[in-house]
Amino acid sequence: MQTPISTPTPGAAMDRRDFLKTVSVAGAGLALGATQLSAADAPAKRRRYAIVGLGSRHNMYQDAIENTYWEHADLVALCDLNPGRIKVAQKRSAANNAPAPRGYLHTDFAKMLAETKPDAVIVTTVDATHDDYLVDALDAGVDAITEKPMTTDAEKCQRILDACARSGKHLRVLFNYRYSPSRTQVKDLLMSGVIGEVRSVDFHWMLNTHHGADYFRRWHGEKKNSGGLMVHKATHHFDLVNWWLGAVPVRVTATGKREFYTPEMAKRFGLESHHERCHTCPEAKKCGFFMSLAASPKLKELYLDQESHDGYFRDRCVFHPRIDIEDTMNVIVGYDDGATLSYSLNAFNAWEGYTIAFNGTLGRLEHTNVEQVYVGAGDAPQGAMAPGAVSTRVIPLRGSARDIDPWTGTGGHGGGDKVMLDDLFLPNPPADKYLRAADERAGAQSMLIGASANLCFKTGQSVEVQKLVTGLGRPIYAAMPPRTGPLPMPPRREWSP
Repeated sequence: MQTPISTPTPGAAMDRRDFLKTVSVAGAGLALGATQLSAADAPAKRRRYAIVGLGSRHNMYQDAIENTYWEHADLVALCDLNPGRIKVAQKRSAANNAPAPRGYLHTDFAKMLAETKPDAVIVTTVDATHDDYLVDALDAGVDAITEKPMTTDAEKCQRILDACARSGKHLRVLFNYRYSPSRTQVKDLLMSGVIGEVRSVDFHWMLNTHHGADYFRRWHGEKKNSGGLMVHKATHHFDLVNWWLGAVPVRVTATGKREFYTPEMAKRFGLESHHERCHTCPEAKKCGFFMSLAASPKLKELYLDQESHDGYFRDRCVFHPRIDIEDTMNVIVGYDDGATLSYSLNAFNAWEGYTIAFNGTLGRLEHTNVEQVYVGAGDAPQGAMAPGAVSTRVIPLRGSARDIDPWTGTGGHGGGDKVMLDDLFLPNPPADKYLRAADERAGAQSMLIGASANLCFKTGQSVEVQKLVTGLGRPIYAAMPPRTGPLPMPPRREWSP
């Protein structure tokens, strides 16, 4: 067994918050004439968390536990395959003025659970390894929380569903896009019945050549790790449509190809060839896709300085032949309520964001969102919206279109991260009429659309989604307008041919 990376002695140090709490309690006791606190006045027990997977995405959860929600949450353990990144995360705790959690290598995950006894484990590892940690945590009786996608294929999904059934627990899948104000507003409009019952959806997502290219540099560029963009990225989008409609997918047909991020394209752009990585690229000055890890203190500390431990290159060439994921994808999804989704994802576009239109029995809802440039571990919030870039319009079947003032927020994913973290870490979060919290059922329904698309790419045949796994229940969705009963007749308009 490996020795934990760090084992601070409990009670050896008191952080700023513990000091303030001690002073506050002492002061309150003096003010009350040293009257003892009742059980009702005593602070609630903090929920204990461990995080496994210490790449850039975990930072949001570590900072949330150690800063915003420290009264309710306690980070007791960190786990990763790279001991250097464990130390970086422990250093982050020091910067947060919090005690350094114990650190464990990934081979000691079970030992970590036994020794630190977390109430919940947050999984932010490479997508294809999510199932291992989720299953082990559930089987150990520990609550499991995971970044999207829940996993990468139907077999791994089945393992997770079976573990949930064995343990009697639901896990939590973190779909922060549900929580961003503008997307919640779309849900609110659809729930109101302003366009009636949705019959079809046209959804087009664009990744630009900054953020989009970054998927091809990292581990995401190999399908064995990420499931491709149909799983890693599009699971966000498929979940949004599932949740917006309150429906589950029945059948998927899809085509996909890679034509831009290829060795051939490198030569067409004037390079002699693809190369191994940006850091050692002999044609770095000629390449518009060059990214310097050394120039970014955050990327350097988290990745470049830790390469000696695991050999992972964060800046591999976007034209490398190792890449086997698609950069251009088109998908058609049929839903159990009769609605149809037409979806596209392009990873080398001129702008970043999406357009979506819902066609209903009473009208059409159009929604557009332009996102800011983002590269992992950089300074820009992930999924942040460009100023003034959200537009939402309702167009009745017969009548004048009206623009809707968008609900707004700040921070990552259009303000969704903060709302989601409140929902996750507060002991009594506000009631949510939109039912944005997602469990393994929602995680499976979105991921299985991407997994079905991947099968379509191979076979050219449509896939029946619900037959890919067994024991998959229907997610809990907020009520949508009924699809039966009378509808108001559209107003008559005089016209001539």
